[in-house]
Amino acid sequence: MLRPLIAAFSFLLVIASCAGTEILLPKPAEVPAGMDLSGLWQLHDDSKDSVKRTSATLAHVFLETGKSLKITQTADGLFISFDRAIVEEYRFGEHREVTVGPVAADRVSGWEGSSYAIETLTTDGAKLAESYRLENDGQRLSRSISITYENKIQLSVEQLFDRRD
Repeated sequence: MLRPLIAAFSFLLVIASCAGTEILLPKPAEVPAGMDLSGLWQLHDDSKDSVKRTSATLAHVFLETGKSLKITQTADGLFISFDRAIVEEYRFGEHREVTVGPVAADRVSGWEGSSYAIETLTTDGAKLAESYRLENDGQRLSRSISITYENKIQLSVEQLFDRRD
């Protein structure tokens, strides 16, 4: 009678230990009809404090911020320039390893409805999630940023950008 209970308990421990490792699920590559994030964008005055950064996890290494963005959308991806200094490239439907110096992470990106979503999972288990979507008939860009680590939200920011062009 005791052996089946021990076996069942051991099985549950194995399952529980596997559940702790998060994996990133692929995101669709298909661009929604008429969706184009291209443009020059200026951080809205209400969002000025949102460009400040902390360095609690490895995920912060992959977080880029800026007061002005230039987004170029092609048939296959997005190029986002932050303050004309750093350019990030995202391929629609990508799932790849990304690096910043010696720090590596797993990344997926693609379309979730009318938002472009990017998730980056670092080796320390922190997850950076970003999304970009248009508002106000394409005159405003909303960027959501969150970092979670050990099931706790370390950062949650909403940035609003006004179209400049």
